[in-house]
Amino acid sequence: MFRKLLQQIERPKTQWDDSQPISAEIFGPERSKQHARTLAESQAITDNPPPVHSIINRLNDNAAELLKCVREITAAIAHGKPVTPAAEWLIDNYHLVEEQIRQTRADLPPGYYSQLPKLATGPLAGHPRIFGLVWAHVAHTDSAFSPSLLSDFVNEYQQVQPLTIGELWAVAISLRLILIENLRRISVRITAARRAREQADRLADMVLQPQAVQAAVEEQYRHLEGKDLPNSFAVQLVHRLRDQDGLASQSLDWLKRRVELQGHTLESTVSDEHHRQSAANVTVRNIITSMRYVSDVNWENWFDEVSLVDRELRDKSDFGEMDFPSRTLYRTAVEELSRGSSHDELNVTHMVLVKAAGASGQHGAAQRDPGYYLIGPGRAELELELNFKPP
Repeated sequence: MFRKLLQQIERPKTQWDDSQPISAEIFGPERSKQHARTLAESQAITDNPPPVHSIINRLNDNAAELLKCVREITAAIAHGKPVTPAAEWLIDNYHLVEEQIRQTRADLPPGYYSQLPKLATGPLAGHPRIFGLVWAHVAHTDSAFSPSLLSDFVNEYQQVQPLTIGELWAVAISLRLILIENLRRISVRITAARRAREQADRLADMVLQPQAVQAAVEEQYRHLEGKDLPNSFAVQLVHRLRDQDGLASQSLDWLKRRVELQGHTLESTVSDEHHRQSAANVTVRNIITSMRYVSDVNWENWFDEVSLVDRELRDKSDFGEMDFPSRTLYRTAVEELSRGSSHDELNVTHMVLVKAAGASGQHGAAQRDPGYYLIGPGRAELELELNFKPP
């Protein structure tokens, strides 16, 4: 027992310990590009990442928690209780959320992330670098997905740190994972706020009874002593008891004192709660809309726009005229050669293009194609130059 407690104390905080929505200052296009460069300059990768919570397990946790929230909200609606617009968005579009969870599970086989470069430090230390990049982009767009904005963000990041082919292919799955994570966080807050409002309603019902007993009401006050009152509880109680006399007025005085002990006023609490509900509604709408949009995007075309390896091959060979499966063969070969050597993917690509450009003689036409060295007879020679060892 003591050892487990000590491990919990010593374990560094991670993003999974944070229940706040994934949200930060909203950036415009230019500010977003600037942030991408700053992020690239600050993100260091490591060959010895710390152990982390399984992303598949986290996805399953998120799915279970979302289902729990949906069932609770659905039950409340069935009993005629009001729910917020954000909760309605979740209920009305839960079929889409389930589809996204199923698709993410199918696209995330065990070990999928194992070959991707991992972050050395920060709240996402041990997780793939691309996961941290997409997380930052989602936070600064309030979960509103735009393929062009994402392309600009990734391209600017690559001005400082080029991304691997595998990382670029992992952008879509990372985006889905983070949108699901954010929806879980907001949904948990939505249901917690709904429970707090119900608790406030029970207290208000007691206070407003014609034969309300002051001792019983004061017992409820004592029960709430020492606990932080949620804003949603306070706002609902104000809504129910304002402009009332007797015990209702005394209850509002008690509430005012309690809120002030927490460093707020009733006016600021009401304002903050309305702002939180409005923000939650916008973010949930953005998440649902983005999930739908992510499924509609042609990610092959998006990849072509951001891959530096593709750009090099297109500029200096006939690579761009090939069909997609053929281009994938070339890319896969570049990945394999890089993983089995000390050369990064762009360096491998450059070496191949230099060899192709210098080809001459009887077989020059074939040798001037990068594929001759990536998947053809020239592969063995290239492996020797790279000191390639099969991973």
